[in-house]
Amino acid sequence: MILVTGATGYVGGRLAPRLIEAGRPVRVLVRDPRRVEGRSWSRFAQIARADLSTGEGLEQALRGVETAYYLVHSMSRGENFAALDREAARRFGAAARAAGVARIIYLGGLLPAAPAPPVTRQSSSTPPRCGPFRRRWPRFSPSRRLRRARPK
Repeated sequence: MILVTGATGYVGGRLAPRLIEAGRPVRVLVRDPRRVEGRSWSRFAQIARADLSTGEGLEQALRGVETAYYLVHSMSRGENFAALDREAARRFGAAARAAGVARIIYLGGLLPAAPAPPVTRQSSSTPPRCGPFRRRWPRFSPSRRLRRARPK
């Protein structure tokens, strides 16, 4: 059994139907089952009601699960979302360990720890240097790519 958390979100809402199409047994973990019941794929998945912020329902949702996709975040819950995310992930990890889940694939909310460094330009003829490593990005010329792709 594969458990998909965050099935009402962007990534989980696309992953669950693909797993189902591939013939995998899927269970989706949601706080409110009504949010997935109208989706075309929902009748082919088990729907488990649980709350990662309290842990309510996790034990039952994880029962018999071999692989779990953790695709949730607390970004809409205010400025302390990083702390809320960590606590929910710890709670989920502990419950998954207790249930014998073999593999967790984790994708949480992304937020830099510090403000991103500015993008700088050396001149109008050079590509921008981005991030802390100041990597130079390759030039892209659509016309050159199209010429190469045309059959001879």
